[in-house]
Amino acid sequence: MAESFIFWYIHIVVLHWYRLRFPALQQTVLRISLLGISHLSLSVMTFAVMFASYHYTNFLGYQFSATHLQDSIWMATGLTLIATTTWEAEYFMEKWKESLSEKEQLQQLSIQHEFDALKSQVNPHFLFNCFNTLSSLISEDPRRAEKFLDELSKVYRYLLRSNEDGLSTLQNELRFIESYYRLLKTRHGDAIQLQMEVDKRYEPYLIPSLSLQLLVENAVKHNVVSRQQPLVIDIFTMVGNKLAVNNNLQCKTVKVPSNRVGLDNIRHKFELLNQPGFQVLEDSKNFTVVLPLIWNLNAEKKLSIAKNRINTPLS
Repeated sequence: MAESFIFWYIHIVVLHWYRLRFPALQQTVLRISLLGISHLSLSVMTFAVMFASYHYTNFLGYQFSATHLQDSIWMATGLTLIATTTWEAEYFMEKWKESLSEKEQLQQLSIQHEFDALKSQVNPHFLFNCFNTLSSLISEDPRRAEKFLDELSKVYRYLLRSNEDGLSTLQNELRFIESYYRLLKTRHGDAIQLQMEVDKRYEPYLIPSLSLQLLVENAVKHNVVSRQQPLVIDIFTMVGNKLAVNNNLQCKTVKVPSNRVGLDNIRHKFELLNQPGFQVLEDSKNFTVVLPLIWNLNAEKKLSIAKNRINTPLS
């Protein structure tokens, strides 16, 4: 009994040593091969020493037999093989689950890092345009410049919050775009018009922060904006949980260089969020971008709580 305990204890120690020395999944074949060689060598040595000591001490009248030793070694090898296979299968599953978990965490970190990088590309360009407008207004009309600065402060506060959230409710994005539109209106006057027809039931839905601002800015950048040819931007909801941003197409005579970073950023954000349905539609008269609206689970919980409160009878 003591010999069996010592035998298995030595095998377990060897097993754990190889796991520490070669822990990776890619080293499984090497680890099992070395374990097999080590266990077989230990089995031969252990039984040879044990039977030799029994023989020379005449333990219980034992007489050495090569056949007995061979049978014992084969039996020990079989048991060791079964035990090693079981232990290694369990270890392999544990390491495999760990690798899946680590891979998922790395993917999440990569997505978050990429999402943050996309947001950082938006903000500097937006602020640069605003400060240029403010600079020209200060010398032309100080009073309008003051009002413009008030609106700019509201926009900038939202900008900072959007960097933290990543996603914003449609309601907040629409409020923000109204402030942004007032900045554009200060600069362009009647040369730009914004029309919004949004079903209120879609206001709790989510979209990537600053998506609407990017699309409006894109429309202003690439189209003629004048009193003779006013730029009209329409924002409206569509069937199937979608939001469309449309503008009349009146391209500038001198084509503005574009690498489509803004549109590609928005498209890529929806791809990172696994949200299909982003579309860019263009004909001779209109340019339209369709955004899928993302259902807000927090809003669903709040709505459920509100309904429960309404349906709960007063005591």
